[in-house]
Amino acid sequence: MMQSKWAFTALMATMSSLCLAAIVSAEPYELSKNDLTDPKGIASQEVSLFGVKLGDAEGKALDVLVNERIPGIKTEQEATFIFLLDQRKPTGPMAGVRVQDGKVDLIFINNRFAYKTRGIFRNVLNSESPDDVRKLLGKEDYGDENVMGAMLAYDKQGFQVNYLGKDVNVEFSIPH
Repeated sequence: MMQSKWAFTALMATMSSLCLAAIVSAEPYELSKNDLTDPKGIASQEVSLFGVKLGDAEGKALDVLVNERIPGIKTEQEATFIFLLDQRKPTGPMAGVRVQDGKVDLIFINNRFAYKTRGIFRNVLNSESPDDVRKLLGKEDYGDENVMGAMLAYDKQGFQVNYLGKDVNVEFSIPH
């Protein structure tokens, strides 16, 4: 009788741990609000830019990013992209989304967006080298590094970091 109680307790503890792990790894990550620090907890499907996630309908992206005013941000729509520009220095997009076939299929941020970003990606966008990015995110699935910069692909998690000197870009897409 005592062994069956112990086995039941162990089984319940294991099941609870698995459920908790599933909940923790599926936490949504709003780039401008959440302080996610664990690179293993990043999944592109759970990343959002001002509430817009991969797979959202074009209408939602337009409503949230274009029709609603985001303080300090100027929005421009060009072809399939919705670009977010810093109103203080609108020299180029600091973030945005791409819409294809009526759905958001790409979210991107770059170092101009670092001041708005929270969590681990603030540090990634302010990195001094590809090695700094690897220290923060871990070893990439594959990549390419040359004298011009580096591309670090984290395909299992659905994002890629492009490091080009002082320009750092992160693209989130559906994992391959």
